[in-house]
Amino acid sequence: MITGVILAGGQAIRMGGKDKGLMELDGKPLYQLILSRLAPQVDKIIINANRNQVIYQQSGYPVVNDINKNYAGPLAGVLTGLVTVKTEWVIFVPCDVPALPLDLVSRLWQGRGDKKAAYATDGNREHPTLLLIHTNLASALDEYLAKGDRKLMLFLNKIDAQSVSFSDQPQAFRNFNTTDDLQLWHKDRYDI
Repeated sequence: MITGVILAGGQAIRMGGKDKGLMELDGKPLYQLILSRLAPQVDKIIINANRNQVIYQQSGYPVVNDINKNYAGPLAGVLTGLVTVKTEWVIFVPCDVPALPLDLVSRLWQGRGDKKAAYATDGNREHPTLLLIHTNLASALDEYLAKGDRKLMLFLNKIDAQSVSFSDQPQAFRNFNTTDDLQLWHKDRYDI
C-alpha cells in the first residue's frame, strides 16, 4: 500500500503569498486537479497544508499541518507525511503540477530498484518533490532538518535516492511559480 501526500504547505512567496493549491486552472483549484490524477494511483491520500485547512478539508481527505514550524520548505511536508501515514511507502507530489504523469507511482516504484527513495526527472531537470520514499527514512530526515539543512536534492543524494526518467513526457512536470506561469498555461492551452 502507498499513501499519496499532496504538498500544499508552502508560503508561495513568488505567487504574492497566494495559496498555490487554491489557484484556479480552468475553473478548478490546482490541488483538485492533482487529486484527480493521483487518487487512482494510490491507496490513501493526505493533504499537507499550513493554511486554508477548512477549504482543503472540503475534498474529504485528511489535512495535516507541518510538524516542523520553521518553514523548512518541501522537506517539512515530507517529514510530516512520513511520520503521519500508516503505510510503509509514501508518494509526495507538489500542488502545482496539474499534469503530473498518470503512471507516476508505478514508474517510480519499478525504477527505484532496491533503493528506499526514488524521484522523477524529465530528462533535463530533476523534480525531487515528486518523490516515492519509505517511512523508515523519517529519522534521517528529522536529523537533517535539525542541523538546519533545507535542500531537498542534498537530502536525496545523502540517502542515495534513485532518479527515474520521465523524458517521454517532460510537459507533465510543468509547474507554477508565478501568476504569469498560470496565465501562460492558459495561453498555451496544455491539456491535463
